Amino acid sequence: MSLTWEGEEDDRRAAEQAAERRRRLLDHAVGDPIVIANEFAEIRVVCVQTRNGNRLLIDSPKTGQWITLDPLELEALTWQNTATLSAMVGHPFRPLLADTP
Repeated sequence: MSLTWEGEEDDRRAAEQAAERRRRLLDHAVGDPIVIANEFAEIRVVCVQTRNGNRLLIDSPKTGQWITLDPLELEALTWQNTATLSAMVGHPFRPLLADTP
């Protein structure tokens, strides 16, 4: 028995591309990663150099999710209130705002 789904090949290809992009970013890591954890989550943060400047690569070893943020995106976090961050935590594993087609 084989489990398949519509779009499986697209999902596989997207996952492979994301993994390769992450590997390339980590090839340009600056310094050692910082690991922050508690009983609910663990994240690893590392500075990576890109052609557009430094970014923070933040990844969750538990879920495999990762993101890179530039200095302006990081500063934007400081503009948020606790309600915004609570909304993000209250809806895990999906964006706060949906992508528009």
